[in-house]
Amino acid sequence: MIALSPASRPRIAAIDIARGVAIVAMIVYHFAWDLAFLGFVDFDPTQSLPWIVFQKAIVGSFIFLTGVSLVLAHRAGIRWRPFWKRFALIAGAAILVSLGTYAFSGEHFVYFGVLHAIAIFSVLGLAFLRAPLPLVGALALVIIVLPLFVASPVFGERVWSWIGLWDVPPPTEDLVPVFPWFGVTLGGIAAARWALAGDVATRLARFQGRSSVSRVLSRLGRWSLVIYVVHQPVLIGVLSGVAMLSGVSDARRADNFLASCEASCGQSAPDQNYCTAYCACSLDRVEAGNLWASLENPQRTDEENMALTELTNQCAAEVLGRP
Repeated sequence: MIALSPASRPRIAAIDIARGVAIVAMIVYHFAWDLAFLGFVDFDPTQSLPWIVFQKAIVGSFIFLTGVSLVLAHRAGIRWRPFWKRFALIAGAAILVSLGTYAFSGEHFVYFGVLHAIAIFSVLGLAFLRAPLPLVGALALVIIVLPLFVASPVFGERVWSWIGLWDVPPPTEDLVPVFPWFGVTLGGIAAARWALAGDVATRLARFQGRSSVSRVLSRLGRWSLVIYVVHQPVLIGVLSGVAMLSGVSDARRADNFLASCEASCGQSAPDQNYCTAYCACSLDRVEAGNLWASLENPQRTDEENMALTELTNQCAAEVLGRP
């Protein structure tokens, strides 16, 4: 996501294509996540190992290419004006992501996601553009593997979680901390410097990517920042509309209510038949009274709390009074 090269140098098509592949993969993952979130499918990609690996590979691709692009853009010396211009664009996009996800889900909003990491790692990576190559490679390895051996509850707190050495991650939809991900950026820096030192970069530069697929991916790669910011609001907006029109959203909400109610009821009442009847009664009364807004409001008024308490008491009495 950093500018690939000075304007006087041709862009390396292979890098744009790689970035295009990563952005397509990101769209696929978010589409699957949206389908699960809105109730179109019954699986959770965040709990499926193949999908978790897929998501980590996507993030790793963006972070690795950040290091590669830093080297290609500043191999003849750091070009400060283009660097800070690009940094401002990425940091601004990261802020938009934070604001948008906070409005969508305040408890799980993205405060140090992919774009935040790319912005910070770009600044940190400048220090390693001229460092001894073996040192860069060794430090990359240390940063990547250190979380396997070092973990503390302190880093599970949101204020320190961007470091990454937690034992339990904090609640957020996306978190790309320094450990291990800055090590991946350093890996990209080391790989690009190694390629430039030999003839690998020259061979890559000869690849023109003239096929229609290559041209499309290359174009997507050049616009990856805009696509990254825009694609998820578009996807979730369109799919939410489809869910509302098709009734999937209401069915999903009812299923979630029953599952949550029965789990909560089971902790205090071991009779499963009672819990099933009690929760079904509660759902019927919530839907009949159109009380979803009150039920889902995290800051309910006293009147709303009284109405919901009365509802639950009535259902409990009704179920207990059955023969």
